[in-house]
Amino acid sequence: MAKPGIRREGREAALQFLFSHDLNDGLNPEDVSFWELRPAGRAVKAFAVEMLQGVVAHLHDIDAAIAGAVENYSLQRIDAVDRNLLRLASYEILYREDIPVPVSINEAIEISKRFGTSESPRFINGVLDRIRRSLPSPQ
Repeated sequence: MAKPGIRREGREAALQFLFSHDLNDGLNPEDVSFWELRPAGRAVKAFAVEMLQGVVAHLHDIDAAIAGAVENYSLQRIDAVDRNLLRLASYEILYREDIPVPVSINEAIEISKRFGTSESPRFINGVLDRIRRSLPSPQ
């Protein structure tokens, strides 16, 4: 199996960080204890921290977008891995113009195959597609 690229590995590290800190307030993306337990190369850590800082800065709006895309389901009822993967991908879709939306969705689906349940890829795809469709059309 080929080694994942820097961005994929960074996304996976960011997911692991969010999962491990899901119930804590005051997330610090540069938490030294986390990075001691989850070593990463300089470029991987830099991308992961950049993603985490974005998620933390926009968490309220990201969670609102996810909640709007899941009908009759509270955010806290979503599996923790799926919830945090949705947060990462939603951040990319909503705030990262340098990453094409289809890439963000595909990366989230692929990562969900590794860390989620057997239902995760389909669920992640459906929620992210609803978020994508809610975006204003480019002029």
